[in-house]
Amino acid sequence: MMFTGMSFPNLDSKGRVVLPQKFREQLGETFFITAGFDKDFPCVQIMSAEQFEHLLSQIRELPASKALQLQYSIIAPSEEVSVNAQGRLQIPQALRESANLTKEVAVLGMDKRIEIWDKATYDAFMKKQREESYLDALELLRL
Repeated sequence: MMFTGMSFPNLDSKGRVVLPQKFREQLGETFFITAGFDKDFPCVQIMSAEQFEHLLSQIRELPASKALQLQYSIIAPSEEVSVNAQGRLQIPQALRESANLTKEVAVLGMDKRIEIWDKATYDAFMKKQREESYLDALELLRL
């Protein structure tokens, strides 16, 4: 399973967003949504049930102090979710607030997971990436 591509849908007044059809097909009937990894540029992330279980197993193997940190920030806010008949995902309010999601969002395929960003936050993050580390990362690829 690999998620690629991006779309820029609107979040409706009830906190729902349409996920691209190809993402819905890969995720299956139910999947998990939780907080993103970056505290400075918050987003929410979506993983298949299988990928989320893999993440949980990796967290369980960490030293207790590190595992506890990730349990509070990744596991505790997670919820098992599904899309409705119109292909819309209801993003839990606490996650919408923690990621500062407003009307315009960016839905990104990120290999084994999907991220949903507030569009303005995503634009600021990408600007910072281009300024700071994009060329350094490309050099490591030896293209």
